[in-house]
Amino acid sequence: MPDLDDRDRKLLTLLADDATPSYAELGKMLNLSAPAVHERVKRLKRDGLIKGIAAKLDGARIGRPLLAFVHVDTNNWSITQQVLGLAELTEVEEIHTITGKSAMLLKVRVRDTQALEALLARIHQIDGITNTTSDIALTSYLERGPLPDNG
Repeated sequence: MPDLDDRDRKLLTLLADDATPSYAELGKMLNLSAPAVHERVKRLKRDGLIKGIAAKLDGARIGRPLLAFVHVDTNNWSITQQVLGLAELTEVEEIHTITGKSAMLLKVRVRDTQALEALLARIHQIDGITNTTSDIALTSYLERGPLPDNG
């Protein structure tokens, strides 16, 4: 793991919260020049700590208010690649292999329960999937990616 100083950690935390400030604005918050911030961001991208910069969209406002977590049970691990094909579906936000009763966990966001049912039907078409169990989120109080340790 690359060495991170306090400014790198603060920069990563700032960008994780809001990636829209300019390098000059970030520089003011970090007591650095804009070119120095730019160089740090380039290094953090090169080192793989920053995988990309993306907008956080409001699911409800783009027509997908229903957030669900789908536990996928399989008859063997070899179907993982087939399940990864679901990444092409815009409703699927995350795919994880997990420990426990289920083999995989999907985070999905759809328009309504009928759309969830249609998505589940599509998942069940994959040969080797034996069962799915869904948990629907009622309220999301916190959604974020990883943050660096404070050092």
